[in-house]
Amino acid sequence: VQLQASGGGLVQPGGSLRLSCAASGRTPGAMGWFRQALGKEREFVAAMGRSADRTFYADSVKGRFTISRDNAGNTVYLQMNSLKPEDTAVYFCAANGLTFASSRAYSTRGNYNYYGQGTQVTVSS
Repeated sequence: VQLQASGGGLVQPGGSLRLSCAASGRTPGAMGWFRQALGKEREFVAAMGRSADRTFYADSVKGRFTISRDNAGNTVYLQMNSLKPEDTAVYFCAANGLTFASSRAYSTRGNYNYYGQGTQVTVSS
């Protein structure tokens, strides 16, 4: 599986951005987003299985970010609203061939077999 992410950029606090990540090679089971701020470890943001009833979010983004997939299941989106300066980071798309059995598994970065290149999101006035 190859992942191609896009959609990052510079936005003012309170603004919105939408990230996209297209998978090629095979249709993934689990797909998600992680982020890494300068000088910090990569952290979980959001993930989902093949259907919208299996979505998971980090507490820091709940109510502001929404993860979704297209009908074919090959593209995952991250709609980010009410952005804050602390959301500034490089965002990485992740995928795994299979889905996971638990929310904890979805949020564990080592469980994903594939990562895309990062896309920079900067929230600043």
